[in-house]
Amino acid sequence: MGRYRKMLVAIDSSESSMHALKESLKLATNEKSWITVVCVVPSYEGDLDLVAVGNIMESIRKPCEDALSEAKRIAKAEGALIKPVYEEGEAYERIVDLAETENYELIIMGRRGLHRLERAFVGSVTARVIGYSHKDVLVVPRNTTIGWQRILLATDGSKYSKAAAERAIDFAEAYGGELKVVSIVDVPSEFYGEAPQVVEDLINKAKGYVEDVRKQAEASGIKTETFVKEAETYQAITDLAREQNVNTIVMGSHGRTGLKRLLMGSVTEKVIGYAPCPVLVVKS
Repeated sequence: MGRYRKMLVAIDSSESSMHALKESLKLATNEKSWITVVCVVPSYEGDLDLVAVGNIMESIRKPCEDALSEAKRIAKAEGALIKPVYEEGEAYERIVDLAETENYELIIMGRRGLHRLERAFVGSVTARVIGYSHKDVLVVPRNTTIGWQRILLATDGSKYSKAAAERAIDFAEAYGGELKVVSIVDVPSEFYGEAPQVVEDLINKAKGYVEDVRKQAEASGIKTETFVKEAETYQAITDLAREQNVNTIVMGSHGRTGLKRLLMGSVTEKVIGYAPCPVLVVKS
């Protein structure tokens, strides 16, 4: 145990964030980790000279204070200790800054509902935390549990995928889990008619990626099954997660800059949005 010694759980007053907190407490117990719970309220941008300052600030802060009180109640009921932290400002900036300055190794966040639009676009705070933070991020959908018995690793052979593979193997080995490894060939349909050799080459590369991980995992005594899928990437990953009844999806995050970093990347965002289980985005 001890892959993550310090975890940061970001909450608001939503049911999904409280569910993520409860799952985080179980993970922290298993990992023997320290856990901090942060809630961020937006800074008031109105004219303080025109309002009753005390009342407006109290109204702004109360939901956050209530959420932290509820977090402490939940932790006490679970027999766990947490460090509650109250922050003011832009939510994603405060979460990322706190994780960096206090050297947290994992950020845990909930995922809201399953309406089509919400699934297609992960909440902006979560997307921006993943885009800007250098720390691993675990997103926990409501009504799911964090588990490591059946892990689905998505790989494209990049250095980011290799970091994710190391993390997935580490968890599978520690928890006696098994590994499902998938690589996706996602090309436009016209490629199959116009450039069949290119598609064949991509399929062979994908087979090589999953085979490399299989050898690495089986060297650690982990039962491993590999898959190569030809489909839209996020759809193939989330469909396979359902078919194989996996506990957690693990995937790397490509380094991004500027607008791409802000938008996190459509594949990762869609996997998180449609996943039937928690998703661990490995950054380091």
